[in-house]
Parts: sequence; C-alpha cells; structure tokens
Amino acid sequence: MTIGDPPASVAPAMPPRPAGLDSHALDEIRFIRQTLERAGSFTAVPGWGGVGMGVTALAAAALAARQPTRDAWLAIWLGEAVLGVAIGGLAMARKARAAGQPLWSGPARKFALALAPPLVAGALLTAALYRAGLVTLLPGAWLLLYGAAVVTGGAFSVRVVPLMGLGFMLLGAAALFAPATWGNALLGAGFGGLHIVFGFLIARRYGG
Repeated sequence: MTIGDPPASVAPAMPPRPAGLDSHALDEIRFIRQTLERAGSFTAVPGWGGVGMGVTALAAAALAARQPTRDAWLAIWLGEAVLGVAIGGLAMARKARAAGQPLWSGPARKFALALAPPLVAGALLTAALYRAGLVTLLPGAWLLLYGAAVVTGGAFSVRVVPLMGLGFMLLGAAALFAPATWGNALLGAGFGGLHIVFGFLIARRYGG
C-alpha cells in the first residue's frame, strides 16, 4: 500500500464464544424435548401395581399347576386375570392422582384405546379356543396378545413399557410352539416374572 491509498477494510473481530455455551444450549434443547415427550405420554403406568400383579400371577401359576382338570386350571387363570385388572387399575388411578395427571387425559385415552383391541381379541379367542377344545393353545395366545396390547399402548407411555410388551410376545411365541406341558410355567414367567421385573424398573425410574 502506497502513501495516499485508502486504508484497506478490516473485518471486525468476532467476540469470543462464551465457554460452555454450546453444551448449555444442547442441555436446554434436550430438556425441552423431554418435557414435550412427557407431556404427550401417559406416565401413570403403575410400577408397584405391576409388581403386585406379578406376585399374584406367580401364586396363580403354582395353584393352577395342581388342578386335576383343564376347566379348573382355566378358572384359576381367569380369576387371576380379573384380580390383575383390579390391581393394575387401582394402582394406575392412585399414581395418576398423586402425579396430578387426569386419568382420562389425552395421553391416557390414547394409551387405553391402543391397549384395548388386542385384549378384546384375546377374550374372544379364549372363548373360541375353549369351545374348540384347544385349551393348550391359550397360554401362547394370552401372552402374545397381552404383549401386543402392551406394545401398542406403550407407544403412548414411557419407553420401558413397549420393551415389556416385546418380552411377553417372545414368551407367547415360545408357548405356541413349545410342548403343551410348558404352558403354565411360561404363563408364570410372563405374567409373574416380567411384571415383577419391569414393575420394579418403572417404580424406580418413573416414580412408583
């Protein structure tokens, strides 16, 4: 540059980026995303209620294994189904009330509507299989359809719920092709064991 030439334009120096700004922004975005996910999810799935359902299912499996007839065996498991629904429903209502979440909120309705069709199909299939004398297929059908209900309903709940449903479906598939004598034990493993294990996980991670 010679004397008299206009000075070259100099770009203004950028101020230094505050340390930790990027990580702070990512934390903010992550928090907002998790908040939105929870707002659209049904979080009142009862962990301790699931544990209670599992304990009664283990007792039902032990009692059903001693029954001399298939009708008596079936009566034990149908009674356990009614008891399990009662335990789960009461625990769900209690958890929703404690969390201040309306039991029939938008996420709760979506959860129930997704859960119901496989359960209704299971009830109808139970009657049809019993009428056809195919009681040995019931354990597989129950586990598979209950698992499908939990997977579809769990799409509107916390992430661990669909995983539990997948476990039930795998046990159901095994029960359909395993020897018929394994059916009662697999029912105990599913409705008893899986409910207890995942019930503890839900209770510890999602508040009861």
